[in-house]
Amino acid sequence: MKERRADFPILNEKINGQPLIYLDSAATAQKPAKVIAKIQDYYQHQNANVHRGVYTLSQAATDLYEGARDQVQTFINAANRAEVLFTRGTTESINWVATAYGPQHLQAGDEILVSYLEHHSNLVPWQVLAHQTGAKLRYVALDQAGRLDLADLHHKLNPSTKIVALTHVSNVTGVINPIAQITHWAHQVGAVVVVDGAQAAPHLPVDVQVLDADFYAFSGHKLMGPTGIGVLYGKKALLEEMQPVQYGGEMIEYVGLDEATFQPLPWRLEAGTPNIAGAIGLGAAIEYLRSIGMAQIAADEAQLTTYALKKLGAIEGLQIYGPINGQDRTGVITFNLAGIHPHDVATALDQEGIEVRAGHHCAQPLMRYLGVTATVRVSLYLYNTAAEIDQLVAALVAIKEYFADDFT
Repeated sequence: MKERRADFPILNEKINGQPLIYLDSAATAQKPAKVIAKIQDYYQHQNANVHRGVYTLSQAATDLYEGARDQVQTFINAANRAEVLFTRGTTESINWVATAYGPQHLQAGDEILVSYLEHHSNLVPWQVLAHQTGAKLRYVALDQAGRLDLADLHHKLNPSTKIVALTHVSNVTGVINPIAQITHWAHQVGAVVVVDGAQAAPHLPVDVQVLDADFYAFSGHKLMGPTGIGVLYGKKALLEEMQPVQYGGEMIEYVGLDEATFQPLPWRLEAGTPNIAGAIGLGAAIEYLRSIGMAQIAADEAQLTTYALKKLGAIEGLQIYGPINGQDRTGVITFNLAGIHPHDVATALDQEGIEVRAGHHCAQPLMRYLGVTATVRVSLYLYNTAAEIDQLVAALVAIKEYFADDFT
């Protein structure tokens, strides 16, 4: 672990005079030096536009950019490299599906099945699509542990269900949804499954063929790549049905005065100059993750999550939301301290150099479902340690005592 932490320059920083303890990787992950160096190397030595240039520098940039697509294909085990589209992130990826696939395949009376676990990015696009088409949005209930109620999900699947849009891992409770089982059920009624993989791809082995997901979206910055780059995976036959969301350079084949023809996949759906450095940085991040092994990362995180849940659960007045078994979830742990506003907790922790998230986490329907307005969220990654958890727990106990004294 010490050797792994040395790969991340930012972990040497101090916050308010204290060594940085970064516990907000669900929002964005820190970057290893190799990723930072790869981006810098591109700008210093290969910076040129891709695809159309016949000169050496452009060809070198194109090789790096398209090489990153190949790395993504291997990372998620897509059957075809044309099934990997570069976007700005999970949000844009899901919006592409809702905008370019949804309207052609839904009509009044059809149903879109979502859950209370969804991030707004995997909810609002479907609300808009439902309003546009007259389709109905239906919600899968949760069980007492905050998991999907699979019996309710199975019951609500029916021939009117056209799209099932679910998160692979909740960004609030950390719960891991059984996507392969869900896609099997959904396909039996003819539904297409869209998976928000933003919190899963950085932490778990993802095989889109095993999951049998029709669309799978994730963001580069959450798996230690740059911001502004993401991936939309789609089964080739479904991507072929999608109209481009944008038109312009890169994606055209021929343009006449009155009409145009478009490139084949994947370029047909990637208009304009792409985020070349972002894709290259994403490829470098994937290379780093694969050097450790996603199974190893998941196992290490499960062990640390179990430790954190035990330590946090021992604090009197601290309520954890979601499963309390570290094997059933990733390292996203959301909680509240009785009588103390989450923002006050986060602000006090920041004074100790401990960076956590507080708020509704872009999941307001889930907050209302849980009966709270906001929570504190700790999210772990491969550079966190048990010692950092101990410091977090000690700080929370001190905060609890301070506020108890303040009101006595």
